[in-house]
Amino acid sequence: MAVKILSVDDETDLELLLTQFFRRKIRKGEYEFYFAHNGLEALQFLLKYPDISIILSDINMPEMDGLTLLAKINEMRVPSRKCIMVSAYGDMDNIRHAMNGGAFDFATKPIDLDDLQLTIDKAVEQIEYIKSAQKEHAELVDIQSDLSVAREIQQGILPRSFDLKKLPDAGAVDIFASMDAAKDVGGDFYDLFPIDDHRIGFAIADVSGKGVPAAIFMAVSHTLIKATGIRDLASNECMETVNNILCNESVGSMFVTVFYGIYDLQTGAVDYTNAGHNPPYILHADGSVEMLKNDGNLVLGAVEDMKFKRQSLLLNPGDALVMYTDGVTEAENMEHAQFGESRLEAVLAELKGAPSRKIVETINARIREFTDGAPQSDDITQLVIRRK
Repeated sequence: MAVKILSVDDETDLELLLTQFFRRKIRKGEYEFYFAHNGLEALQFLLKYPDISIILSDINMPEMDGLTLLAKINEMRVPSRKCIMVSAYGDMDNIRHAMNGGAFDFATKPIDLDDLQLTIDKAVEQIEYIKSAQKEHAELVDIQSDLSVAREIQQGILPRSFDLKKLPDAGAVDIFASMDAAKDVGGDFYDLFPIDDHRIGFAIADVSGKGVPAAIFMAVSHTLIKATGIRDLASNECMETVNNILCNESVGSMFVTVFYGIYDLQTGAVDYTNAGHNPPYILHADGSVEMLKNDGNLVLGAVEDMKFKRQSLLLNPGDALVMYTDGVTEAENMEHAQFGESRLEAVLAELKGAPSRKIVETINARIREFTDGAPQSDDITQLVIRRK
């Protein structure tokens, strides 16, 4: 597109001089000139043609001089518009005022048109740079807006209520969970859903990677686990089914670690399969802390037709199953030390008999104390199921 240039000068012979000198660029559509004879006319042109990029303005003019015009142009706050001021040779006082007032450059009369050409070229380069930066900024604003919406959608996927009132034995269990994404959107998730009138399926998972790709893969994995789990399959069969689907659909070698279980509200029995996830803890009613054995299963989405081992446990009254993602144990402080399993176990040992919400919130608080303002490098997610 042509660079639009407004020449403001009460000497009418300058119009002929400029159109003659720049005739080739005008014919090629590179430059498009407009001419005003004082500051007031110039402002009218700028209102009519807001895409004028360069103003070549004399300083000494009737009705409104160039310095006043420059001040008015600055008030419009158009960073991509550049003013080149023109004054008599030796009028350094006005030129200094113009440069201090925000002029891009200056020229002296009689105008050296070759030098003016170089000045205009330099202004055009600056204008293109600014417009490019403005475009990138606008795109970033749009992306940030999209990410904010995506975060709301992602948070909406995760259960907000842990009330199982529709189930007859809902009062026998106390459940709470939280997910704090390191970025606008994350790859961790948890879920909770009824399978029949006395059993619930639950899962906590961590997708490889971070940001938007992880969030998309998270949504797919979350949907598959829930859709498969409500079919009343054993925990390992559920993981085997989801694994095969993810292997066929996985893009960019992404995978997900999952701890999936089926909890019996009447007996406290848990049928579970750990697909490469951090081993959870049992916080026993007597205050002792036990880490579940690592079963050696692979992650989901890595190898097709894998067989997964399932295990079982019994939550006695007062016991809590504490599940988490590696964002908990790998949270770092300013010295890059990690929170670690030993600190997590020590916190759990202090929470004998605590409800699930207090367990989650206490662990989160201790992580914040430990990291002490260090940037969060990974999603931090917890899910606690406590038998009353």
